[in-house]
This record gives sequence, structure tokens and C-alpha cells, in this order.
Amino acid sequence: MSSYLISNVSVVGAAPTDVLIRDGVVAAVGAGLDAPEATVVDGTGLVALPGLVDLHTHLREPGREDAETVESGSRAAALGGYTAVCAMANTSPVADTAGVVEQVWRLGREAGLVDVQPIGAVTVGLAGEHLAELGAMADSAARVRIFSDDGHCVADPRLMRRALEYVKAFDGIIAQHAEEPRLTEGAQMHEGEVSTRLGLTGWPAVAEEAIIARDVLLAEHVGSRLHVCHVSTAGSVEVLRQAKARGVRVTAEVTPHHLLLTDARAETYDPVYKVNPPLRTAADVAALRAALVEGVIDIVATDHAPHAVEDKECEWAYARPGMLGLETALSIALDVLGPQWDLIAERMSRTPARIAGLEGHGLDPAPGVPANLTLVDPAARRTIEPAELASRSRNTPYARMTLPGRIVATFLRGEPTVLDGKAVL
Repeated sequence: MSSYLISNVSVVGAAPTDVLIRDGVVAAVGAGLDAPEATVVDGTGLVALPGLVDLHTHLREPGREDAETVESGSRAAALGGYTAVCAMANTSPVADTAGVVEQVWRLGREAGLVDVQPIGAVTVGLAGEHLAELGAMADSAARVRIFSDDGHCVADPRLMRRALEYVKAFDGIIAQHAEEPRLTEGAQMHEGEVSTRLGLTGWPAVAEEAIIARDVLLAEHVGSRLHVCHVSTAGSVEVLRQAKARGVRVTAEVTPHHLLLTDARAETYDPVYKVNPPLRTAADVAALRAALVEGVIDIVATDHAPHAVEDKECEWAYARPGMLGLETALSIALDVLGPQWDLIAERMSRTPARIAGLEGHGLDPAPGVPANLTLVDPAARRTIEPAELASRSRNTPYARMTLPGRIVATFLRGEPTVLDGKAVL
């Protein structure tokens, strides 16, 4: 394996030092390291973070390779500073069997750009009627530990309870898409002043909050682990705060777009801003940002949702919901949080790796740990051009926005997947 000496780099915002990578691990950290055999990477002005980990990625393969593949999504992730992503189950066929999750896992290994950890479906076909093969997926080569019907809510409380009880046996997690379907029929955007003015059917905040409230009570009753996907309202934050104060085993995520964008974007009628759950109000955005800093919301997760052109370049009502996120997430976090490097590392690497149980990820660069890390130039600013993204899709809500930060390099177990801001493979 190759050796790399990253010189004069700031490790998670600390004073500049050198980091030596050898045989896939961090061999040494300290000033003035000497390694004649190593390839030198100039880290002057750069910040070294543990490789980012995304708990919520849609890679679309199998079934919608026109929108994304495991390989193209992995490349986008590496360029965004990620070394591990968790792939959601709403593929075609659905990842509800050991065979499908193993297929996704093996495709990730073949791509070799990030570690792809499949998420299994909770119910067969995401239909919300019968539990999927949770045990078989957990025992498969993919060793699935997180299960989600994301895109659909596990609305039946009895089925949700059974799922929580089942995964408790192997310390698994049910990741819920919190949406009471009877309250969101025909919904197109957040229910509020803007939806009323635009004449679009609204999605009330209570549709999310009611399911979270129900599920934290179920998780508390069962004593199992619950993860809440893409939290989007101030009311949801309060439900989570109270649940955590009682000791419920619940974690939660927020997406970059819910930290930055509001429902005012729908005034353009541009379907790139259509997403599930919808963009909310400025007050919700402020509450989500505060909750992320406080730790009521545990992590940033991208909900990277690529779509083919025909699924977005159409009338708003017919467009599919979702936005790209992998290549811009760190920039959004930097824009929202500022250069709070330890907080960014905690919310985008350490904690998601810990929730998912991903060994070797989420570890700060230190002697003996796997060399999964990313180098960021915090002084750089870049304008987002959809055509330049690595994803097969172009549905970024940040087109032509200028954002802070640039990923200079990403290392997966000591081998670069990105150097000088470009994909190596």
C-alpha cells in the first residue's frame, strides 16, 4: 500500500501538524515527521476531519440506474468528503431480502470509493403490511443494522411496535419516515401562508410531529432504538427534546436543505425545491439549527435523492420529491455552523458512525486508527454548477449558489479517492 505524508495540516481545527499514513492506518501525528518514501500532500491552510459518514443516501441501484448507480453515488460521496454512506432501501426491487442488500453491499465494495452500508426495508415492498426479512438481512454478509421504509411511513402502530421489538434482539434500529399519510394526501409543500397564497395543497407540520410522538412512546415502551429521519419542524424538535430528557433511545437527523432553505422557494414553482418532507418556514429553520448545535438533533444526513431529468423538469404537481446532497453537505454545514470543526466532526462523522455501528469510521486522525479522513480548504468558495457534479442527476437546489469550503482530498483506509479536488478512480 502507498504511504502519504500530509504536512502542516490542522487536525479538527487544532494547531498545524503532520499526519503520516502507512499501510491503511494513521502511522503518526506530530510536527516535523520524516518519511522519505511517502507521497507528500501539502496540508497548509487545510483542516483534516474524520471521513464523513452519511446515514441517509439514495443510490437508486438496482432499478433506477438512469438516476444514480452505486458507483456514481459513491463518487459523489467521496467528492463530498464521505468515506461511508448508508444506502436506503427504496430501490427496485426493494432491499427487503438478504439477496438485495448483499447485491448493494457488493456493488459498493466493487466501486471501492466509500464503504456502502445497505439499509434494509422494514416491510415487504415498503407496503406497510408485513415485516420484511429483518433477521436474514441482519445475518447476511451486509450485516444490516438499520431498517427503514423511507419514502413511506410505517403508519401501522402495531407493525411499528413489532419491528422495534424484533430488531432489539440484535441492537438494530428502526429509522422512521415520520409522516401520517392521512394528513398529507395530495400535499405539495408546507402548509402555511405560502401554500395558501400559491394555491398548493399543504403538508401540515403535525403530520410529522404526530408520528414522532407516537414512535418515541413505542420505543420507550419496548426499550428499543428509534432513529427519526429528516426532522423538519420546530414542533418535532420539542417532541425529541422531551423524549431524550426521559431517556428514550431515540436519535434524529436533519438534512442540509432543511437547515438552509425555506418554503418561500416554492414561489418559483421550480420542482427542484419539491422535497419530502417539504421545506418549512424560517422559524423552523432557526429551531433546527439550534437543535443541531444543542444535540437534540444528533446528526446531519443528506437524504441525497437523485432523479432523472424527466422526473424534475415537469409541472410541480407531477415532479418527484428529492434533492441532491452529497457533494454540497459539508459546505452547507460550514455555512450554517461556521468553522466549528469539532461540532462538524461530531455531527457529520463521529455520531453517525456510532449510530450505524460502522467500525473504523468516525475516528479522528490518531496513531493506529484506520486512515479514513478528508481534507477541507475552509478559505475556498465555490459556485455550484449542476453539470460539474459527479451524480448522474442534476437536481441540486444550490445551482449557481456560492458556498464556503472545498474538499481537497478524501482517503479511504489510506488510499486516496479524491486528490486536488478531483476523483482519483
